[in-house]
Amino acid sequence: MSKSPAKLKLIKDDQPEDLSASQSPESMTSRAYTILKHDIISGKLKAGSKLKIEELRRQYDAGTSPIREALSLLTSDHLVERIDQRGFRVSSVSETEFAELLKTRCWLEAVALRESIQNGSQTWEESVVLANYRLSRIPRSQSSEVFIDNSEWETAHKHFHMTLLAECGSSMMRKFCDQLYDQNIRYRQLSGKSAYPSRDIAAEHNAIADAVLARDADKAVRLLVNHYQKTSGFLAQQLAED
Repeated sequence: MSKSPAKLKLIKDDQPEDLSASQSPESMTSRAYTILKHDIISGKLKAGSKLKIEELRRQYDAGTSPIREALSLLTSDHLVERIDQRGFRVSSVSETEFAELLKTRCWLEAVALRESIQNGSQTWEESVVLANYRLSRIPRSQSSEVFIDNSEWETAHKHFHMTLLAECGSSMMRKFCDQLYDQNIRYRQLSGKSAYPSRDIAAEHNAIADAVLARDADKAVRLLVNHYQKTSGFLAQQLAED
């Protein structure tokens, strides 16, 4: 496994207890969880690959307990699978699983978006405009020649989509949508090579934002669902090529 660019500065298990005074076990686990999650959804840790505790300790300069606890948390996010008596591995990907993920996202976000449009204030509208503008200023790929994922774009993209749902009135709904978004990123990374540069994602985002600002819930939901479903076609193409 390659060294992560955002190497964790965690205290190893074999260090003296008093050195951990500035970092609680909870904070060390949280750090391990955050960086492991990032490396899984970005594709740095490949789908189906085994996650060996000792290798992860060395790679992330972390203790055994924080790594193990972080992996257990990631199983709840369906990003890691526990192998009976054999440890952990990155959750696999498949067209069948993606179809289920896509259907669930469309169901939940359609409801959440309608509620946001109904309940959203002027401040929320301004947040949608700003989130879309900031996203439009960031290139999708780090290269204009070939697709190289841009993490800055990914952060802004998630912020835009979560802003659309921010006024749905349910923190639980937002949490579910957030988790499903992260699961979807892994698939979008696979489809990116096929979709770029032919797909005009910025135009899709603009159309969704315009419908939201016009308070046209039916159109906004239709555009959002179509936006998600387009990924399915590109994903099938990429899996076939791979």
